[in-house]
Amino acid sequence: MDPLDRLAEPGLDLLRRVDILLATGAPEGHRVWPLLRRMQVLPGAAVRSFLELPAAAFSDAGRSVRQLARGYDEASAALTEPVLWSGAAATAFGEYRAALLRHFDEGPESLVGRLESTAGYADAIAEWIEGSRRTLARTLAGALGSTEAVAVVAATSAPTAASAQFAVSVPHPAAEVEAAEIAARVLAVLSAAYDGVETLLRHWGPNLAESPWRSPVIETPRYDTPTHVGW
Repeated sequence: MDPLDRLAEPGLDLLRRVDILLATGAPEGHRVWPLLRRMQVLPGAAVRSFLELPAAAFSDAGRSVRQLARGYDEASAALTEPVLWSGAAATAFGEYRAALLRHFDEGPESLVGRLESTAGYADAIAEWIEGSRRTLARTLAGALGSTEAVAVVAATSAPTAASAQFAVSVPHPAAEVEAAEIAARVLAVLSAAYDGVETLLRHWGPNLAESPWRSPVIETPRYDTPTHVGW
């Protein structure tokens, strides 16, 4: 359990109250408006979705992908075993064998190269999630201990069981300013986080493309020459 997990329950409760107040509006010209337009989601819902991102699953995926490279190592070892034959057919076979070995493991566009890139991308996503969770945890901790949180909780608390309806129906102009400020802090962190993951995708995207097969260039096979096989 990381700091964000420990703050999730009180943080989501505060953001639920923030969402209630934002549903009645936010101050004109407040910095929360561009963030709301960009994210297209209220801060409570945004944080709930972010909490579902599985950093451990991406780390596990990176390790699993790297293990697949062993299969190509075994196949490459089998292909490099000497073949005791000669002639036109042997020459053609040798060309295709060399091409297949290059396709398996030679450079970043090979199958092993693409596997390594995929594993690296999974690791980078896991690191992005963990780093973003730490930043979001610090922001939530600051929000929970702020005077803005006191105003938001006071405005969305009522002595009756119908507190949610009370909070929506009764305007709280001062509390709306405080709610907008908390929302702006949270959405700014998430907006920066998503900028980061888009940067990761642009960086890794070219290395995640399909590995192209390049056929060898060989002469037209001749059938009037002998093939010699020796063991």
